[in-house]
Amino acid sequence: MVSENRPALQVDVRRPQRADARRNFDALLAAARDAFATKGVGASLEDIARQAGVGIGTLYRNFPTRQDLLNAVYFGEIEELCIAADEAADLPPWEALTTWLQRFVGYAATKRAIWESLNREADSFQTAREAMYAAGTPLFERAQAAGEARTDVSFDDLLRMVSGLTAAGFVDQAQRDRVLAIALDGVRAR
Repeated sequence: MVSENRPALQVDVRRPQRADARRNFDALLAAARDAFATKGVGASLEDIARQAGVGIGTLYRNFPTRQDLLNAVYFGEIEELCIAADEAADLPPWEALTTWLQRFVGYAATKRAIWESLNREADSFQTAREAMYAAGTPLFERAQAAGEARTDVSFDDLLRMVSGLTAAGFVDQAQRDRVLAIALDGVRAR
């Protein structure tokens, strides 16, 4: 269920209607997200297409420029954060919040990799930020109302803390999860 209070997310690129074309589009986004996160925004477009299992022509048909692909990756991450909030909404308050924040960590890592390439002055960037906050804030406020999250912490404080954690390099996923759990212990109400 999509929240009606959330701003409409205006993504610059539309997903294709045909199922096979949509699969290719999604595979390209996933491959680009991984490539940009590991190799930066200069990652080879040919390698991205190969990783997605498509030809370079398919990549350019969907994303005529590198900037189109970068924007689609960023807005796709925001869209997935919004979906993750909706999916977590029925979980108990603290579990819903931490489930969403675990997904936020992935978004923050991708955002960090492509940050300099984004036009942060564009209206769509502000709309995306508003959509992300509208998706996560209710989860945070519900955890606060349930007495499970500190009331002297704002949602913005929480996102900045978690974003800061993603700046550190981690040995593996398990270490990243442990560090996030340690940080969230500081947010949990006693």
